[in-house]
Amino acid sequence: MTLRHSLYLTFPGNAAEVLTYYRSVFGGELTMMTYGEMGNLDEYPFAPDPDWVAHGELRGTVNVSGGDGGDHPLGSPVYSMVIYGDDVEEGRALLDRLAEDGGEAIMPYEQAPWGDYYGQVRDRFGVIWAVAASVR
Repeated sequence: MTLRHSLYLTFPGNAAEVLTYYRSVFGGELTMMTYGEMGNLDEYPFAPDPDWVAHGELRGTVNVSGGDGGDHPLGSPVYSMVIYGDDVEEGRALLDRLAEDGGEAIMPYEQAPWGDYYGQVRDRFGVIWAVAASVR
C-alpha cells in the first residue's frame, strides 16, 4: 500500500471559494463535485445545497481535501496545518501569500530556538497555517 496524506476540512458553504483560493496559494490540480452532481440529496444527515461542494481535492505540493457540510465555522486555536520545507525564503513567501487579502500573521516568521525558521498565519477563512523551514 502506498500511503499519502491530505487535510480534510469541512466548510460552511464556501468550499469552492476556499479550495480555489488554496490552489492560487499552493498550486496543484483541483477537482470538485457538487452535491447536485452526486445524486439523491435525501441520503445526507443534513440538507445540503445542491451547489455546495460534496467533495473537493487539491493535489500538489500541499494536499487539501474537503467539502461543504453545514454551519461549521473554520478555524480553531487548537489545531494548525503545518508545512515543512528547506528553503527559508520560500517559507516566508508562502506565509506572505496566506496573509494576503485579509489573513493575519499570528507568529512572526523568524529563526526559532531550535534552529529552524517558523511562523504562523491565520488565513482569511480562519485556518491557521504554520510554516517551518529547516536550515540544517
